[in-house]
Parts: sequence; structure tokens; C-alpha cells
Amino acid sequence: MLNIIPFVLVMAYVAFYHFDKLFMILVFFTPLSINIEEFVDGGVGLFLPTEPILFGMLMLIIFNQLQKNRFDRAIIFHPISIIIILQLLWIVFTSITSELPLVSFKFLLTKLWFFIPIYFYGILFFRANEKNISKFIWLFVSALAIVVVYTLIVHASNGFDEKSSHWVMFPFFKDHTSYGAILALSFPLLIGLLYSKKQSPLLKSCLIFLILLFTTGIIMSYTRAAWLSLFGALIVYLLIKFKVKFKYLAFLGVIGILFIAANWVEIQHSLERNNAEHATENMDERIESMANISSDASNLERINRWTCAIDLWQERPFLGWGPGTYAMVYGPYQQSRNLTIISTASGTKGNAHSEYLGPLAEQGLIGMLLMFVLIGFIMYYGISVYNRMPNGEVRVLLLVSILGLVTYFAHGFLNNYLDTDKATVPVWGLTALIVMLDLRYPITKK
Repeated sequence: MLNIIPFVLVMAYVAFYHFDKLFMILVFFTPLSINIEEFVDGGVGLFLPTEPILFGMLMLIIFNQLQKNRFDRAIIFHPISIIIILQLLWIVFTSITSELPLVSFKFLLTKLWFFIPIYFYGILFFRANEKNISKFIWLFVSALAIVVVYTLIVHASNGFDEKSSHWVMFPFFKDHTSYGAILALSFPLLIGLLYSKKQSPLLKSCLIFLILLFTTGIIMSYTRAAWLSLFGALIVYLLIKFKVKFKYLAFLGVIGILFIAANWVEIQHSLERNNAEHATENMDERIESMANISSDASNLERINRWTCAIDLWQERPFLGWGPGTYAMVYGPYQQSRNLTIISTASGTKGNAHSEYLGPLAEQGLIGMLLMFVLIGFIMYYGISVYNRMPNGEVRVLLLVSILGLVTYFAHGFLNNYLDTDKATVPVWGLTALIVMLDLRYPITKK
């Protein structure tokens, strides 16, 4: 413990005299942080060194805000900021009515130290100098590259087999799904760094190497949702590139929903006949297994968790069971026909497996709607400011930031990681970037 003291003193000095540097240190250490819950008894979940830094940043920001207002009205009253504030207020309210108030208020505290230092201060960080945008991305992907190299070395020592792919990223990531999700989010950012401006031959070679490294990492993660989310990002890129109007997308969406509704019985029977398993090293078979709802344990367990989330919501539709409580309360709501070989009632193997059904069960219908509205606003304002920005490096980095967020929000239908620093720092950091640019490049009146 004494060895920590010099590090703490250095962090304290940086926090008081170079707060922007502390923010950059946080970004770099995020992919490298380790959850001490995996090493100590007592069920204390704390990511080191990031969460103590985040808590310290939160306290300093609050103290400084009491002394002098640093966040102008344009930041506070931006529509995305308003939705985030409404989310926090709703979490406060549902924590009071929670089944487990202590758990919910701890959840609230983590949300505060994620949103305020990363999102609200992040806007100031990017506004101070547009070069900070590329610094943010470089710091995150370079640290993540260290994790990818470590993971591939450990994976190679185990013959690159599918079974070991579930744990070789430990202790930096808990499992291959969270690892794959963050790799997918970061992949467009690397593409953006490569094409945002003319790079020197050395730097260009470095970026090409990183792109190949991350491609290998994504493939060898055996994470189907990560592959699917990158395909979704490609679709969104094409829609932005060819400026497809929203009304046409809405029309196609309605036609698609009507087609699925009219043929649902046949679709369901087809899915039930799919016996492809995800526990294979063959990529074609793993992709095919995404639609296997008859024997694939991973898919069936997701259905089990989603069914529990809906049942929990139906019992408490307005206020939910309390923020952060899903893992503690869903056990009795599992139905015997939905149980799998990986089911557990202790909440030790993941949460609701959805960024949308989790809030539905924990915070009621309003909690889920606020999440959908927030994502809708992020995408709307991101694409809007991209369309009106002048060409240049920042515009390219904005585009790949939008695509990176698309991968995560698409991934959010199948998994949820916004309660961890690994996902929260890039997601809310890139959201802060969108808000900053929206304020810097306002809509001009004709």
C-alpha cells in the first residue's frame, strides 16, 4: 500500500494544477484498468486506477463549480445535456423507491462520476483546443492496443482456440464480449486517424499496423455482436455518405416491420431449425449461430435475461425495481423452460444483457424511453453537425466518432457495459465531442 503513495501525490498535484492532463491520464488508463473485485474478497467492485481518479475529478469539479460557474447555459441547456440531467434526476427518484436503496444510490454515484467528469468536463476539454480530439482518440486506442497485443500473446499460447478466447483478455476485460464491443467501437476511430489528414510515412505505417492489429483482435475475440455492430456502422456510413432522407428510412422500416409481422410464424420456425453453435472457430458457423434460438446457450440465456427484465417491468411498470438492482432481483423470475446450462440466480454472470431492457426493469418505462431519446438525440445532432461542418480533419473525426457510437448502441441490444469505465469513457467522451461541435458550428439562418 505504501507504494501507492507517490502515485497518489502525483495525481493530486496534476489534479490541482493540470486538470486537463488528469483527464488525459484517465483516458489512457481506461483500457488498462483492472477491477479489484476479481482479486479481493468482499464483493467490492472498483476499477483501478480509473474510478478513484473519476471520483476525485467529480469532487474537484463540484467544488470549482460552487466557486465559479464553468459550464455556460449553452452546455447545460443543450438537448443532450437536458436528457442526461433528466436521466440522473430519474435515477435519484427511482433510487428512493428502490427495492435495494443502498445499491441504487451507489449506482447513482457511479453515474455522477461517469457523466460529470467525462461528458460535462469533456465538452470543456474539447472546446479548449480542437487538437484535443485527436489526443483523446490516440490515448484511448494506443492503450487499448497494449491490451490487444497482450490478449493475442496469451491467446497464441493457448493455440488461438475458441474456448480460451473467452478469458485471455483478463484481467483488463472480464470476458470476450466486452472486449469485442470496445474493439468494435475503436475500429472506426483508427480509420479516421488514418484518413483525417495527410500523415507522415512513419505515422501512416503505425496506423496501418494498428488497424491490422485491431482487425485480428476483433476476429479472434469470437464476438458475434462485435462483428454485427461493425456491419451496422457500415450501413450508417453509407446512409450518411449518400444523404438518404429520414422519411425514406422510416418508410422502409415500416415495410420491414409489416413483413416480419405477416411472416412471424414462418420466421420463428426457421430460427428454431437453426442448430449452428457459437462455440466453433469457423466464422461462417458463428455468424449463422446468431439466429440459433433452439440450442445455442448464449442466445438462449439472453432470451432468459430479457424475459426476466420484461417480467420485472410488468410487475413494477412505472418506477421499476431500482437502478442497479437487476442482478440481485431477477433470479426468482426465471422460468424453468428458459433456463440454460449457464443460468444462475446469483447475478454473477452478467446483467440484463441489454442497455435498454436493463433500464426498463430497473427504472420503469420512463427509464428506457430516456435512454432511447438520448441515443436518438446523439445520432441526430451528430449527423446534423457533420452535414454543416466544413471539410477537414475534425469533420472526419466526427464522422468516425458517430460510427464508433453506432457500433456500441447496436451492441447495446445484446449486452450492457455502460456501468464500466471501459465503455463509459469512450461513449460519453465522444458524445461530449458531438455537443461541443454542435455548439461551435450552430445552424446558420438563411
